[in-house]
This record gives sequence, structure tokens and C-alpha cells, in this order.
Amino acid sequence: MAEIMEKSTVTNHSVAKVMTILEYMARQTEPRRLLDMSRELKMNSSTLLRFLATLQKCGYVAQDEMTQRYRLTYKLCTLGNQVNQNTDIRSVCRPFMRQLSQMFGENVCLAVEENMRVVYIEIVEVSGTMIRSMQRIGNVAPMHCTGIGKLMLTQFSESKLDRLIAQEGLVRFTGNTLTSKPQLEEELRKIRIAGIAYDNEECELGARCVAGPVYDAAGRIIAGISVTGPATRMTNAFIEQRLPYFRQVLLQISEQMGYEKPEETSLTDGRLIR
Repeated sequence: MAEIMEKSTVTNHSVAKVMTILEYMARQTEPRRLLDMSRELKMNSSTLLRFLATLQKCGYVAQDEMTQRYRLTYKLCTLGNQVNQNTDIRSVCRPFMRQLSQMFGENVCLAVEENMRVVYIEIVEVSGTMIRSMQRIGNVAPMHCTGIGKLMLTQFSESKLDRLIAQEGLVRFTGNTLTSKPQLEEELRKIRIAGIAYDNEECELGARCVAGPVYDAAGRIIAGISVTGPATRMTNAFIEQRLPYFRQVLLQISEQMGYEKPEETSLTDGRLIR
């Protein structure tokens, strides 16, 4: 048994080294020499050469015949495209959404942006609660007054934001709705800092939500997840207490979509940005 465990450990170390090599090579802007790679990876050159030879045989690495330098091939891109085509964001998010629903005791929604509107594509509903009429799978909602919509707007350029305002308008739904460009821009500034957005009874009186982003491998927000409930329950204190867990779940989802968290960015700050 000990021998089997030891072999398993060696195999795992080998896989980890291969992934380290691939990730290192993916960051390079030009082909690299074996000795340079060995030094920068702090890996024995003969060991590194064996890994490179295997990767070359499998078609993931190529060596220039003239310079003897190594580079990645596009085979990894093919794998990435296949993963992307076969990954359904709803199936990835659904178990995490159930966790959030249990933690908050409220309805959880997954939505994307399409044609400058929010489109709901998955809902986890808590039994016995009243879900808002617009939060049904396939339904659309405005961007300027929903948590997920405002998250998506943080990626809009000023010209695209102007097009949204011209095309959709900033319709007032309640007395809390942001109906001017300066108001909306200030709100988006706060969201960029906090990484979290809120619907403070802006779409419907009595209903409040907190929303967070789902990132892809390129660091773009491709979807948003919101927790919605009555304003009487979704108080600042209630949200703040659960915000670190919410951020952690969002990061786990994003990592499954290929996102790699920047070292200098913290997603675990529990403070609300006003």
C-alpha cells in the first residue's frame, strides 16, 4: 500500500511539473532556450528536457530546428475551444447557486447581457418565497436598475453607455432608480472598486439584491449572480455578514470558467462601498 501511495505521489508531482512548464511557456512572448527555461523554472535541465520531449511528442510543444528554442503550439487553443464549446455556464453555476440560496435563504439568479438587456438563464428559488415577476428564466430586465445589469455596465465604454441610454433610456421604476448619466456613472465607479453591485429597491419597491460577477479566462465579466429578497431581510448587516462567503463562491465559479485571480486583487473584503 505504501509503495502504491508513493508512486501516486510521484505521478502527481510529475503532472504538477508539466502544468508549471505549460503555464510558464504560455506567458512567454518568444521561444525560449532550454538553459533559460531551466534557470527560470528552477528545474534540472535533463528533467526539463524529458518533459519537453514528451510534450513535443504529444504535439503541445515545438522546437525550432535552427535556434533549438521551444514554443507552445496551437493544440492547447484547440483544447480550450473544445472546453469552451462544451461548458454550459448554467451547469457550472447551479450547485454554487444552491449553496448561496441555502446561505442567504433567498432566491438566486444567473443572468447574462444580451442586446443591452439582462437575460435570466437560471434561477434557484427558495420554497415559499415570492420571486419577482421579471426574474424568470428567459425574461429580460433593464441594466441600469438591476444588480447584474450594473455589473455588466462597468465594462461598457462611455460611447457604449451613451448608446444604451439613447436606445433603452434610464426609465424610472421607483423613487430609488438612477435616471441620469452622472448618477449612473458614479454608481459604476463604486461597483468597480467594490466588485459587487446592489439593487436598492431600484427596480421594485420592497425588493433588494446583491450581485457579483462571473469572470472568464480573459478576466471579462460574462455573467452575474444575484441574491434577491425582501428589503426587510436583505439589510446591510445581513448582506455584510455573508459577503465574504458570496465573494468566495463567485471566485470558485470564475475559476471553473478559466479565470485566474490577480495577486494584487482581493475579492474577500467584506465592506460595503457606499
